[in-house]
Amino acid sequence: MHRVGLFWFQQDLRLSDQPALAQACAECEQLILLYCAEPGWFSPGRYHSKRMGMQRWRFIADSLSELAQQLSALQQQLLLRFQSPVETISQLISQYRVDAIYQSRQPGYYESRQWQQLQQRFPYLPFYTIDSNTLFDASQLPFALEALPASFSQFRKKVETMPLLPLHPTPARIPTAPKGLKSQQLPAYPSWLRSVFQGGEYSGQQHLARYFGSDLAGNYKAVRNALDGFDNSTKFSPWLAAGCLSPRQIIAALHDYEARHGRNDSTYWIYFELLWREYFHWYSHRHGKALFLRQGIKQTAPLTSFYPQRFSAWCEGNTPYPLVNACMRQLKQTGYLSNRGRQLVASCFVHELQLDWRYGAAWFEQQLIDYDVAINWGNWQYLAGVGADPRGHRHFNLDKQQQQFDPDGDYIRRWQGSQQATPLDVVDAADWPVS
Repeated sequence: MHRVGLFWFQQDLRLSDQPALAQACAECEQLILLYCAEPGWFSPGRYHSKRMGMQRWRFIADSLSELAQQLSALQQQLLLRFQSPVETISQLISQYRVDAIYQSRQPGYYESRQWQQLQQRFPYLPFYTIDSNTLFDASQLPFALEALPASFSQFRKKVETMPLLPLHPTPARIPTAPKGLKSQQLPAYPSWLRSVFQGGEYSGQQHLARYFGSDLAGNYKAVRNALDGFDNSTKFSPWLAAGCLSPRQIIAALHDYEARHGRNDSTYWIYFELLWREYFHWYSHRHGKALFLRQGIKQTAPLTSFYPQRFSAWCEGNTPYPLVNACMRQLKQTGYLSNRGRQLVASCFVHELQLDWRYGAAWFEQQLIDYDVAINWGNWQYLAGVGADPRGHRHFNLDKQQQQFDPDGDYIRRWQGSQQATPLDVVDAADWPVS
């Protein structure tokens, strides 16, 4: 047994199906439950975008509030700090003589680097990393991580019939916290901000029960490419991204639905898309820093550049492409965009606008309420032709896509996609005005 353990909450803001937390509860006499919001999240970074937008922060802040209430009912507390996690955890180790550190495995390169920095600072302490955010444990994979299949199709064929580990119940008891822990005030979000997505484990479980309590899953494949409409996709992604739901909980609910209603192509496709998520999580673990490189994992950079005017027009939905404009305006107003919409605007960004894909990925990081580092950057690499797609660039014909998915222009009108405000370029390559 460890005298004082520390569990670091990150993208796993739930108590149920939390094997990392369950292990910490079983092995520690006292337990510090920590969440750190980093000041750097809220300032523009290398690609002119913030790592944390207000829609996602609202969802996370609400999730933290609910988690704190759950812990309070179990005679525990959630320690909140607005500070670098490396500095915070270092201080807590010294102040409370922490002798064990726990976390769920995180797909992000920077999060992994912080974990490594802590291990280097405190080599005498045990650090435990447990798979809580993926369908499979690393030990279950039928290949070494270094031998991760080069494409999703190859990965899927190797893992899709593998059994899943059983779900972990919510801990009935959590070890008490040491005395004297004090939280810090985290940033507020604008009071006028509204969303159809409510953060928290309880809200995620409610949505899970509503979705599989209806007949939506049985018709999913027929409507999944729709540009709009709440029930046209599963909408699990915000809760998955924050860790309010685990992918195994979704699969368990899916299997229960199939037991009651039978399997079909639509129910399989929900599993298929969770496998897509799974692939990019292991892809991120495998490739690390290469997830953010312009040349991706292909070692061949695309022939694109950065044009500030074009980038701004794309972000604001002021391009010559009404369908792209509608998608970008929906994204900015709601923090959400359909999967089809994400593919279309990314294809336009890389091909029509010839922009460096990393700026688009960073804008999505700021705007998306369901941002997941592995899925976002992995998918952008895929669309830019520098990732896991064996076919190379995915270039969508925007006119054809509009005819197929918005033939009557309803979506474009709803999000005012035809109201282009500025020309695409106002200066040429030598900064001379374009007439």
